[in-house]
Amino acid sequence: MRITRTVGSRRGRRGAAAATTAVLAASALLLTGCSSGTSDGGSDAANGQITLTVADYGQFGYKEAGLFAQYHKLHPDITVKEDVTADETVYYPKLLQELNSGSGLADVTGIEVGRIKEVVDTKADSFVDLARTIKPSDWVSWKEAQATTPGGQVIGAGTDIGPMSLCYNRDLFAKAGLPTDRDKVAQLVAGGWEDYLKLGEQYQKKAPSGTYFMDSASAMYNAVVSSSPQQYYDKDGKAVYKTSASVKEGWNLAAEAASKKLSQGLAQFNDPWVAALRKGTVATVVCPAWMAGQISTNAGPSFKGKWDIAKAPGAAAANWGGSFLAVPKSGKHVKEATQLVKWLTAPAQQAATFKAIGVFPSNQGAYTLPAVQNATLPYFNNAPIGTIYAQEAASIPAAVLGPKDGVIKDTISNEINNMEQRGTKPADAWAAATKTIDKVIG
Repeated sequence: MRITRTVGSRRGRRGAAAATTAVLAASALLLTGCSSGTSDGGSDAANGQITLTVADYGQFGYKEAGLFAQYHKLHPDITVKEDVTADETVYYPKLLQELNSGSGLADVTGIEVGRIKEVVDTKADSFVDLARTIKPSDWVSWKEAQATTPGGQVIGAGTDIGPMSLCYNRDLFAKAGLPTDRDKVAQLVAGGWEDYLKLGEQYQKKAPSGTYFMDSASAMYNAVVSSSPQQYYDKDGKAVYKTSASVKEGWNLAAEAASKKLSQGLAQFNDPWVAALRKGTVATVVCPAWMAGQISTNAGPSFKGKWDIAKAPGAAAANWGGSFLAVPKSGKHVKEATQLVKWLTAPAQQAATFKAIGVFPSNQGAYTLPAVQNATLPYFNNAPIGTIYAQEAASIPAAVLGPKDGVIKDTISNEINNMEQRGTKPADAWAAATKTIDKVIG
């Protein structure tokens, strides 16, 4: 989001560039009646003005949708400033340091879904309980549960989720003799990710020179795992990644893609990946909602209309990524920060960021708004993303999260990259991954 919404090669890390889709006229969507109140910590200046800082990573879409400016119009005594770290893997250790020291924290801070379980388990006391500020049932059923302690404390309000789709380069598909209609493409991969690899083999037979079917086998791996309720931990909190059926399936498919040279072997969001999009050398990208902004930004205007979006492979819905906004208790303006979080995560504002950069709302109230229901992406051949993502979001399973999901996912993704880039044998790559993970999680 932002957009790297994932950790590592998941949507966890967001790229810092803005999406090229049009910014919503936020004034038509603004919620009113939200009072800023008075801070116990005093004002930032003698004239009573308050500055709230929102620390996040990558691209949440608030600035692009004009929401900070609109909030200031609603509350002239409050100015909102955003402190953005491009890479979530840099952002999160800094957040932990600030939480441990109790200083340096912003008034509002973003937390990625791959980190939320660890924060809930170890740092919940550092955050304001939002249970009385927001109505958790307004979100998709599993979203706020991810940020809720066993005692019922809600430490974060959900921003976006990452319902899955498949982004594909229509121009490259045509040159390889493949269908370009999104419904026909969806039919070709309807059987699942095995069908996706078969389509890749068809592509490679007539692929334009220097192009590849997919950008990253690790991205496909993450999509496979994300469609399963059980991923890296079981419901009792035990790490089961070594025996997880979804991990095994994703790993084997990634190894097959690497061995058949279907992937360009790029670590997502790094410079070579950005260059590949700009040069048009990849035909497909596994596409959680927030990924569309990455592609349009990095591929650039010359590829507008040459990309499209189809339903993700298989029948199982998947969620990859998503984040939360939380309010540290140590802030100077806790009351004002809490109200800002409530406003930013309300349906109208989530619809605004969706239209601005393509991050899909987690607040269900946004789904009935025209800005979501009727949303299309001109860059992607006017793909009906509101329909595509809403249908996917309706059947996403509630996944079991663990405290080290991010570490496990990143480590496995890195070893998949080694299979692609260095030719590491699957058995050796798996051994290296489990050795690293076991050192971290004990």
